[in-house]
Amino acid sequence: MADDTAFTNTGSALHGGTQLFQDSVEFAVRSQYASKLELCLFDETGNKEIARLAMERGDDDVHRLFVDGVKPGARYGYRAHGVYAPDHGLWFDPTKLLVDPYATVLDRPFSNHSSLFTFGLETAFVTPKSVVTRHKPVTLDKPRFNKGGFIYEIAVKPFTMLHPDVPEHQRGTIAALAHPSVIAYLKHIGVDAIELMPITAWIDERHLPPLGLTNGWGYNPVAFMALDPRLAPGGVNELRDTVAALHAQDIGVILDLVFNHTGESDRHGTTLSLRGLDNLNYYRHAADNPGVLVNDTGTGNTVACDSEPVRRLIVDSLRHFVQHAGIDGFRFDLAPVLGRSATGFERQSPTLAAIHNDPLLKDRILIAEPWDIGPDGYQLGNFPDSYLEWNDRARDDLRRYWRGDQWTTGALADALAGSSGIFSRHSGTETRSVNFLAAHDGFTLMDIVSYAGKHNERNGEENRDGHNENHSWNNGAEGNTDDLEILARRVADVKAMLSTLFVTHGTIMLTAGDEGGRSQQGNNNAYAQDNELTWLDWRGLNSELVAHTAFLSSLRKRFAVFSSTEFFTGSEQDVEWLNPEGVAMSVADWERADGTPFAMLLKTKDLKTIKSTRLAVLFNRTFEPQNFILPSSGWKSVGGDAEKESATVPARSVGFYHHS
Repeated sequence: MADDTAFTNTGSALHGGTQLFQDSVEFAVRSQYASKLELCLFDETGNKEIARLAMERGDDDVHRLFVDGVKPGARYGYRAHGVYAPDHGLWFDPTKLLVDPYATVLDRPFSNHSSLFTFGLETAFVTPKSVVTRHKPVTLDKPRFNKGGFIYEIAVKPFTMLHPDVPEHQRGTIAALAHPSVIAYLKHIGVDAIELMPITAWIDERHLPPLGLTNGWGYNPVAFMALDPRLAPGGVNELRDTVAALHAQDIGVILDLVFNHTGESDRHGTTLSLRGLDNLNYYRHAADNPGVLVNDTGTGNTVACDSEPVRRLIVDSLRHFVQHAGIDGFRFDLAPVLGRSATGFERQSPTLAAIHNDPLLKDRILIAEPWDIGPDGYQLGNFPDSYLEWNDRARDDLRRYWRGDQWTTGALADALAGSSGIFSRHSGTETRSVNFLAAHDGFTLMDIVSYAGKHNERNGEENRDGHNENHSWNNGAEGNTDDLEILARRVADVKAMLSTLFVTHGTIMLTAGDEGGRSQQGNNNAYAQDNELTWLDWRGLNSELVAHTAFLSSLRKRFAVFSSTEFFTGSEQDVEWLNPEGVAMSVADWERADGTPFAMLLKTKDLKTIKSTRLAVLFNRTFEPQNFILPSSGWKSVGGDAEKESATVPARSVGFYHHS
């Protein structure tokens, strides 16, 4: 092993990662409790260690080293020396090669191996090497997405693996999203921004390999900045070029990021990066027992987002994706962790504030998943005003209404109006709701109307995993059927739910393929099904549903009311609620157990004619056609010509009329 590479320490302000100079590179990594940190350099294959160099600790507990002669492309990792005492939260083991928390490129994916779990066993042969990389900043514009728009949630590999027009070598990668056929489809259904499920480097949960399964979703990260090499073989440049291609068509890109836990998991998990470097500072532990990891995430560990080094790492990660790839915004998985301290969740926590106050991030779209399983873990409506929030309350109310649950009309109307009771809680004047019917986690939209219960047997956990209550129904047969009547009812129900989603007040989200009737055969926890169960069958998409989604998206863009997120006030008839006779809904109407059909009238501008108008949205969840009397005359069905004073809405559907 060579050890004569020239180096010096400078007292630099670099707090993590690498800084490139003309003929040298500065390395920096933080550890408070390590007795010594070593930089390990590897050859171009990443398999042979060619130098091991001691680093010098600064007063800020950042260990730094200048190394001459290192150029972009160099492979490296760290080794941390110190006490190995897991009962005291100390995991120092110099046989473990550690990934730089600030790495932006890795030379291989993460994979499980017994050495990663065992003290004293060398891991350099299996641990990915960080790669010294020089990134070119992009020219930043305002985000390509506005609140109130249409977000399309995509898992990169499942979305692109079976696309017939994408070249085989690009399938399963971020580059595939820039293919003209993919972009044309996104434009056809009116997508305003795609939200990419995690694309940073992750490791499979340790119980999956023995089952012959792999994680296809990526919600088990190890490195916060480094793209997974399987999804981005071209690195950050691949992401940057894909974002640019989407931006050229006015489609934004939002990244779903996981800062709440890492794939190092519980006490029996791997040592790959943060655990081996500074476990006590990077993770939360029981207040009176540093050997016990807090598990507010259900994954074995919880990142200490209230610590200053973690806060800096999170903000720097977000800045990296904006500065070097032009990302428009971020969705934060299990976001209460970002706002939790030892005393509980804080709406104005330093970490949440640091994100939305950062000069480079303050105009980006920020979206919180507002729940986890920790104390006070349900925080819907409690994030700062700059954060949109996934609204599971609206999700469930939309499902329950169309399932036929009793006394759900009022709850549906509240969701349609932007859930003002939730989002005005802190004196808010506009909805921050992200409304959705289904997401990656749970049933697909078609499975909601095809299965009364979950069917997760393929996951190898005897159907114990996944949510038990899905507010779903099967229309008369559980799962696959040849009954044409049942199949028609399912399509009608999906169309009705899509229609409802697209007229809700706030931002809307649809998971890729749900607009075309995709199914996971009743599996509502398909994270471990990286196979045909989750890969989108492009040739099998239901063209009727896709066309309906495109129509709904065009309607949403045509009428200006849907681009506003300000709450309805009821003044100047900005919204009216009418029964089928054309009069205002009475208390008795709202409280009917069976849910009377009703109309939502919206005052809006028609951007097609540039005139003020009214839009009538007519809801009929009954199993019979319903006639609605419309106030005054001069109404036309959206897309139709004949004027009407009444409208008949088919069973289990939603009608749209505008005032000419």
